[in-house]
Amino acid sequence: MERLRQRADFLAAATGIKAPAAAFVLQARRRADNGPTRLGFTVSKKVGNAVQRNRVRRRLKEIVRLATSGRMQTGHDYVLVGRKAALTVPFARIAEEFDGALRRVHAGRASPKPTKTESPKDQNDR
Repeated sequence: MERLRQRADFLAAATGIKAPAAAFVLQARRRADNGPTRLGFTVSKKVGNAVQRNRVRRRLKEIVRLATSGRMQTGHDYVLVGRKAALTVPFARIAEEFDGALRRVHAGRASPKPTKTESPKDQNDR
């Protein structure tokens, strides 16, 4: 795996499929080449001060490190956009959400479908 470092790569990934979760938003884009998987992490100032942003970034990096690499496909760029909830959500739940977000991205679904017991209003409250 490689890191995304160029702004243009982050912007290109933002035009791809997005899979929101409580602690992050996963953005993915299929590249034209079949090169190695590339990852990028970003956390805006809305999340908090530098200490909080760095803590969110570290948690997201650890989730990716521990994740099954078989889910991430070669020739793809992934960007994890950290949210403030990543500071309080349990680590195990973030890991589950990351796995689910990867499944949704590769299935082509931008966001999870509401279940029969879940109303569309509840879906927006996530």
